[in-house]
Amino acid sequence: MQAGSGGVGTFAIQLAKHLGAYVATTTSSANTDWVKKLGADLVIDYKTEDFETKLKDYDLVLHSNRDPKVLEKSFRILRSGGQLISLVGPPTPEFAQELGLPWYLKLVTKLLSFGAKKKAKKANSSFRFLFMRADGNQLAKITSLIESGVIKPVIDKIFPIEQTNEALAYVESGRAKGKVVIKIK
Repeated sequence: MQAGSGGVGTFAIQLAKHLGAYVATTTSSANTDWVKKLGADLVIDYKTEDFETKLKDYDLVLHSNRDPKVLEKSFRILRSGGQLISLVGPPTPEFAQELGLPWYLKLVTKLLSFGAKKKAKKANSSFRFLFMRADGNQLAKITSLIESGVIKPVIDKIFPIEQTNEALAYVESGRAKGKVVIKIK
């Protein structure tokens, strides 16, 4: 998993540990102890270490970095038959099918994901694009895990609605530890 101290990473680490997974993640050295407290078993400082040299034969990679080199390296750490799930794309024809998009958009997604699918095939693994959207059943399960204390949401900063631009800039900076909230009232 990449970006273990980010908004998705803080949830993903806790959920993966709850499901019994061994979790390796990247973050900066300043966040190493904190991410370990969330449940990470192995933490790699992305500023000084290359995760590709530290990790091997993983069943699953949760990919959240837009750098094409990171995507390529992520395929190389998977075991044969492993799966890379990307939160940042490219979207796939399966995703287009799931949404019921017209044929020409399915074709566009096929072209967009061709390189990633080719890399997955070369690594004897699979590639999937996951578009996060609200799902009542999933949210109910997550709510249950939060209420029981299995997952503890991490909130970095709360911005008033008048500072929405600043909140978005903060998120885009890549320095948020956990979720950034915009308070409406």
